[in-house]
Amino acid sequence: MNKLALGLALAALGCTAVGAHAQERIRIGFMSPVTGPQAANGGDNRDGARLAIKELNARGVKLAGKPVVFELDINDDVADPKQGVQVAQTLADKKVKFLLGPYNSGVAMPASRVLAEANVVTLTVASNPKITEQGHANLFRIGASDNQLGTKMATYAAQDLKVKTVAVIDDRTAYGQGVAREFSEQAKRLGLKIVASEFTTDKATDFSSILTNIRGAKPDAVFYGGYSPQGGPLLKQMRALGIAAPLLGGDGICSSETATLSQIAGDLNTFCTQGGSMLDKSDKGQKFAERYRAEYKRDPLTYAAAFYDGMHLLANAIESTQSTDAKKIIDFIAAGKYAGVTGEFAYDAKHDLKSSAVTVYTFKGKDVVPLKSL
Repeated sequence: MNKLALGLALAALGCTAVGAHAQERIRIGFMSPVTGPQAANGGDNRDGARLAIKELNARGVKLAGKPVVFELDINDDVADPKQGVQVAQTLADKKVKFLLGPYNSGVAMPASRVLAEANVVTLTVASNPKITEQGHANLFRIGASDNQLGTKMATYAAQDLKVKTVAVIDDRTAYGQGVAREFSEQAKRLGLKIVASEFTTDKATDFSSILTNIRGAKPDAVFYGGYSPQGGPLLKQMRALGIAAPLLGGDGICSSETATLSQIAGDLNTFCTQGGSMLDKSDKGQKFAERYRAEYKRDPLTYAAAFYDGMHLLANAIESTQSTDAKKIIDFIAAGKYAGVTGEFAYDAKHDLKSSAVTVYTFKGKDVVPLKSL
């Protein structure tokens, strides 16, 4: 064999070897508010997903015999519906097949239509029931819905806190209105009296007017449908006006950010609900929290575990079907079961979780402490 022929043969062998070990790179879209008032929650979501990807890449997933490398395509929607639609369109244009997010219901509603048209497999924690009622086959909820969060908070208020009267405030977002409505309806079913109904916005900083009205109604508790950036200052202003009643809420205020922004050193007398069982009551939950703290030097907030589970759920579907075809992944997730950190992922016809544990939390200083799973 002459030198030219030998060189070509060696080159061919080299190409074959490289091809045999080529990596399949799978881009996973991510959207949440990673800047702005809700950046703490968005960063928490991002880091839950990143931790899962780090573990999966270290373990090694194979697709058609090739090692898979997952990459997170991070996008900031700043909790704004218009920005969310733009992000969704950008992901669709880039042919991203999978998405973790959105976080906010107000973003998820319009963005989901764009993602459905592009058939992007979407795993969202957005809790407004209307999101899954749209019937998008590509979308799955990986957290509790407002039906579960709001009703369980009302149940806890009536049965454990012995509340008889309540004032309700919402921030006019899809999430805030949804969770407040579900709370109010369950509260009425349980015999609680709604003595005041008020609303604000997710940009507000001054709540003195609505709180003055509420103070006059003398409720046993105040329910707030909204997020921590308003929930914390709302709590601060409640106490300044002499309203000592407990503040209740959904997962939107279930964050140490609420305590920080309230600037209250003592007992916050605040309770909130969050999807999933108590992390410290399960081996999986404890190990997840330990790994998260080791990686990021801070505690996980509200939905880090859900985004972590969502990434593992998706990877399990890809590995099990040996495919990245959207229809195969959708069919597999819809029909299957996956045991995650936050609970079991098994879906009904609307792609809501068939069963989602809800945990009631309170605050000890700035720590969000679980009290009871319902």
